[in-house]
Amino acid sequence: MPIFKRRSISSLGQKKKEMPEGLWHKCPECSAMIHEVDMKQRFRVCQTCDHHFTMTSDERIEMIVDPGSFEEIDTKLESIDALGFSDYTKKIKGYQEKTGLKDAVVSGKATIIGNRVTLAVMDFRFLGASMGSVAGEKITRAIELATAENRGAIVVCASGGARMHEGILSLMQMAKTSGALARHAEAGLPYIPILTHPTTGGVTASFATLGDVIIAEPKCMIGFAGPRVVKETTHQDLPKGFQTAEFMMEHGLVDLIISRADLRDRLGRLLKFMLPRHRKSAA
Repeated sequence: MPIFKRRSISSLGQKKKEMPEGLWHKCPECSAMIHEVDMKQRFRVCQTCDHHFTMTSDERIEMIVDPGSFEEIDTKLESIDALGFSDYTKKIKGYQEKTGLKDAVVSGKATIIGNRVTLAVMDFRFLGASMGSVAGEKITRAIELATAENRGAIVVCASGGARMHEGILSLMQMAKTSGALARHAEAGLPYIPILTHPTTGGVTASFATLGDVIIAEPKCMIGFAGPRVVKETTHQDLPKGFQTAEFMMEHGLVDLIISRADLRDRLGRLLKFMLPRHRKSAA
């Protein structure tokens, strides 16, 4: 007969609570474990390898603009199921509940180091920031407002491409945004797109690459089609990293690669130089 009796699992009392989700993050590049507090303080950039994690639209706005200066516009625009695409309305409602957004773009007017701008930010959490009619309309209206009020225009780009659920209505946004940018340029006002991971499809083929100065985040993916599609179409071996920001800068598509910690300051300096001097203090 044993002297000591083995204790059962049930006798150990209440199971220890599991660690809350979202408290720690594993870097996909270097496998470092990063606490959420450190992530927020460093703008969601890994301190070990400089990997840039995905940010929400709210986080990007807070990072870029002067504190308290952002005034959101076009808050009530919502997508409709114009083509009768299966479950599209249900999908839109689901993403609205999940993200708290009406669609994939948040837009408004603000100041950056005192320089007056309109800002449109694409949020990849909402249907991969696919470019539908509402996303294109909000970006177009932000550009038109910048033109009317003598502001600089900035678009933070991140997208999987056109929204297939809207067909030709999605593709029309390429021309509409490009037309607004042409009028903005004719008014002698600056436009700066900021390319983040990933920027692909019709977004790359339109407003993402029409800037006076094109900025990209380090190592972000920029391209029209994915690497597998490009390889199958061209039947050629592709250069290593051919769709990264660094490759695009080397070949002339991107002008500047700027880490998040430096972005607001660099934008402020660019806008101070690019905005017409007599318009900077306009009401």
